[in-house]
Amino acid sequence: MIIEINGVSFSYNGEPVLNNVTFGIERGEMCAIIGKNGAGKSTLLRCIDRILKPKNGVILIDGKDINELSRIEIAKKIGYIPQRSNSVNVTVFDAVLLGRKPYIKWDITERDVEITRKVLRTLDLEYLAFRSVEELSGGEFQKVLIARALVQEPKVLLLDEPTSNLDMKNQIEVMDLIKSVTRTRQIATVVVMHELNIALRYADKFLLLRDGNIFSYGGKEVVSEENIEKLFDVPVIIKMVDGFPVVIPVSEKDLLKVPVYI
Repeated sequence: MIIEINGVSFSYNGEPVLNNVTFGIERGEMCAIIGKNGAGKSTLLRCIDRILKPKNGVILIDGKDINELSRIEIAKKIGYIPQRSNSVNVTVFDAVLLGRKPYIKWDITERDVEITRKVLRTLDLEYLAFRSVEELSGGEFQKVLIARALVQEPKVLLLDEPTSNLDMKNQIEVMDLIKSVTRTRQIATVVVMHELNIALRYADKFLLLRDGNIFSYGGKEVVSEENIEKLFDVPVIIKMVDGFPVVIPVSEKDLLKVPVYI
């Protein structure tokens, strides 16, 4: 198991945000973290990347306690893409090359340049290499952020709402890319998501968080009508469409509708 989270708890100013969170992810798996706003999803990602230090618990990456690793060692093992990333006026190539920072001692090496070129080629971003990141569309910019994380050669990829503010086409392209990278590189990917139907299409595991506690964890079977209704306080219907489960919210008005006979 490449990620092992054991009994992690975290508080902000004495207010509990995460409570005894325990789960694990294997190589080549994508795990979607699902829950209401304020459930602790983003906080959990920051704890895994040691941006935040848990009050209790242990986080192991590839069998190593992250508290025993330096910041540079963590950057070599974990690629983290936050919910909001500010762009700077540099080329796409230079923005992606910045991901090699944990490996650069005195100067950029030919290996750093070659890895950057390879990732741009793999993600089909070569045509953007010398364009300013400020000129990119939302989908293009998100792919550049993924590329920058991948040149770190991580074992774990953490993404906080990677499809937010993207149109449907770019959502699919970005998630196709994340899924492909997870499989081919045999890394573990953890994705915070609000789009349940996108999550169901791509993720292997699902961590349902409610008020900082694990409500349920497992495969697609845990994303049931009963669990989703309890998690979000909204009744839903789940239908299969072309082999994929689709979550359909149902309003109270819909539930109160009765047939009218004339």
